[in-house]
Amino acid sequence: MMEINIEERVEKARRLFKEGGYNCCQAVVLAYNDVFGIDDVTAASLSSGFGGGMGRMREVCGSVSGMVMLAGMMAPAADPSVKVERTRNYALVQEMAGKFRSLNGSIVCRELLGLVPMGSGTRTQNESPEPSDRTAEYYKKRPCEELVGISARIVGEKIAEMNK
Repeated sequence: MMEINIEERVEKARRLFKEGGYNCCQAVVLAYNDVFGIDDVTAASLSSGFGGGMGRMREVCGSVSGMVMLAGMMAPAADPSVKVERTRNYALVQEMAGKFRSLNGSIVCRELLGLVPMGSGTRTQNESPEPSDRTAEYYKKRPCEELVGISARIVGEKIAEMNK
């Protein structure tokens, strides 16, 4: 993998979310897609359905889903018969998601947004599939920009560690 500047990638992810209007997953994936030779349109398209905790269902945080997608490039497991590769991929996913959870208390969108108590397991009704308008009020009440930055940092730190 190529050498990266983690701080630049974190800021890029935050900027893509806040100024570019990309969802949480897209912002994380687009901060690193060039490292893996994936063009912007493909990266944005593949990650588009994971915003809002998967299509605004408020399940797994989109920024965590972005980390998981990138884990597939960092520790590929393309051949399902190669168990060691799948194990390595799953271990990486668990490590990165665990770090995110330890920093934020959860990996679940509805809990991170304060829609239900942390760890309650309570489900919320699906919201409208229509994305929220990105207004100043939207950004004020959502921790998403910060969460996107955290996920981008976790990915960058792992890439740097793997490059050693």
